[in-house]
Amino acid sequence: MAAISPARRDTSTAVYPVAMDSLITASARALAAGDALGALKRVALRDDPPALALRGIAMAQLGEHPRARELLRRAARGFGAHEELSRARCVVAEAEVALAVRDLGSSPRALAAALATLEVHGDHANALQARLIAARRLLLLGRLDEAEATLTQLNGHSLPPSLAAVAELAAAELALRSLRVAPARAALARAHEAAGRARVPALLAEVAEALATLERPAARRLFAGGELALRLDEVAALLASDALVIDACRRGLGVGASNAWQPLARRPVLFALVRALAEAWPGDVDRETLIAAAFNTRHPDDTHRARLRVEIGRLRALVTELAQIEATARGFVLKPLGERAVVVLAPPIAGDQASLAALLADGAAWSTSALALALGASQRTIQRALAELEAAGRVRSIGRARTQRWLSPPLAGFTTILLLPAALQME
Repeated sequence: MAAISPARRDTSTAVYPVAMDSLITASARALAAGDALGALKRVALRDDPPALALRGIAMAQLGEHPRARELLRRAARGFGAHEELSRARCVVAEAEVALAVRDLGSSPRALAAALATLEVHGDHANALQARLIAARRLLLLGRLDEAEATLTQLNGHSLPPSLAAVAELAAAELALRSLRVAPARAALARAHEAAGRARVPALLAEVAEALATLERPAARRLFAGGELALRLDEVAALLASDALVIDACRRGLGVGASNAWQPLARRPVLFALVRALAEAWPGDVDRETLIAAAFNTRHPDDTHRARLRVEIGRLRALVTELAQIEATARGFVLKPLGERAVVVLAPPIAGDQASLAALLADGAAWSTSALALALGASQRTIQRALAELEAAGRVRSIGRARTQRWLSPPLAGFTTILLLPAALQME
């Protein structure tokens, strides 16, 4: 969380007794150590802007995110026109809370403006925190190149231990998204070391949870008569092998050893056909089964058969460098080039809602709009999928209308804890 250092206010607008200033300082130090209740005890009855800002951070640490945002906004409004540095810190703090509740729909311009203000005033610790928030937001939206560029800007800076741990966690996630398991392990090792120096229990728990994800199933390998759960390093090894991989997680197919990859996320019919052919390999698939998989009908007619021939022709043209699709008496068969094996990878959770369940498994509260942004789908599509998951008891909602958020119990049994402040500089 942004380290909102209570700025010393101009004596023309407010004069605080020394005891009150010491309360602000003590509250800020308690927050830096992760003691939210201790911080609240010192400023709970105060309504001046510095106290409101610290109360907002404390409420965020306790999971009261709507109240935290309200307090931070009140604090930002309370600071005078000459206190733009304090207002910028409040903006960064609110951006961290928005990230925690997965409110990804707001414009990043306010955070960028706050970052510029922090740099102008020499508040480098909070400027680095703002960059880290921006990078984590880009990661959640799947904009990996932009996230990597933002994280690169943190290199070469001396980061406080807690902020360094969060930065390494983000670097590890970026590496895992790109299936670079070894760099991810190295980043998590650095995060563990930094978290140990920070001595913040919640941060240590976050690192431990990230390390545990490397040992959990990341995908399923499907084959005739069964399936096999694979860890992420095993998935990476398969994707780098000489096998023809039909990847239902990323909706595409390719041969890692030749760096050939054919995305089919925007062509669901073709992907359904190639997946059905791959699951039956080395055997063939009859036409009725292919029609049912691609067109979602159990009563095919001549129009479906004609359309199947057209779609098979399109699929042949797309995979010509990787495999051949030959007609048989019953239907069609997939024959990879070069005597390669065929591997089918599926998400670790079966069903159309697998991506949703994977996002919600982090234990954070997501809005419908944020889920739609992260998955690149319409809000209506996400709402239907959430309704099905809720009926199955796999997700739950809190709030109503615009404040509604969706949650799912994380795999480890505890929720993500908001870590703030990650850096704290007292003026």
